[in-house]
Amino acid sequence: MPKIVSANLNGIRSAAKKGFFEWMAKESADFICVQELKAQEADMSPEFLAPEGYVGHFHYAEKKGYSGVGVYSKRTPNAVRIGFGVQEFDDEGRYVECDFGDLTVISLYCPSGSSSEERQQAKFRFMEVFLPHLQELKNSGREIVICGDWNIAHKEIDLKNWKSNQKNSGFLPEERAWLTRVFDELGLVDVYRTIHPETTGDAYTWWSNRGQAWANNVGWRIDYHIATAGIAKKAKTAAIYKTARFSDHAPLTIDYK
Repeated sequence: MPKIVSANLNGIRSAAKKGFFEWMAKESADFICVQELKAQEADMSPEFLAPEGYVGHFHYAEKKGYSGVGVYSKRTPNAVRIGFGVQEFDDEGRYVECDFGDLTVISLYCPSGSSSEERQQAKFRFMEVFLPHLQELKNSGREIVICGDWNIAHKEIDLKNWKSNQKNSGFLPEERAWLTRVFDELGLVDVYRTIHPETTGDAYTWWSNRGQAWANNVGWRIDYHIATAGIAKKAKTAAIYKTARFSDHAPLTIDYK
């Protein structure tokens, strides 16, 4: 069974300069889901489109220097779906779905609501339309792993300063309740938490660029592998790579043995 990485690059060109592709080659995962490419197709070098040993499939945002996701795989997918069928968010380049036999691997970048009230409302609209899509995926009967930046810390243990963030985007009660529905109503699984149920500080995947967040490990866990129960049960190890920094997020690697 596969080894899968999720990594928000906060700009593929920037992450490449910081050694992401060298790390990716050493990691030798079967699938690498990337988010926040911040690039259009014209900006993508041959190395970005198809690093050695991999094929890549991408969803670019219409707006320049914004969003964008991709899936790298060692084998060619049987089918690829770009976008999930809701134009407002498909225009923003947030979703790539690839089928490999009976497994579906998805790279997802959920909207952030932190920049303005307008973006928070867009995030709520996304949550509303994405839940039925998740239900459809679940109903397909396929094994599915959705990797990405969900921009929500689910529980108090998922961020350092939970008390002071209860009114902030990413930890709002409505957002957390929505993620609970993804797990409890749809029966999808937060794979990292099945392996590390109690971990706090070592679980963070994102640190603000403000202040000394990285130095003081004032982080949030907002990058997830969310999977159907069958493949989730096969997950044996989960690791967050922090030795080198490619962006303000850290890659999350899970081995489904």
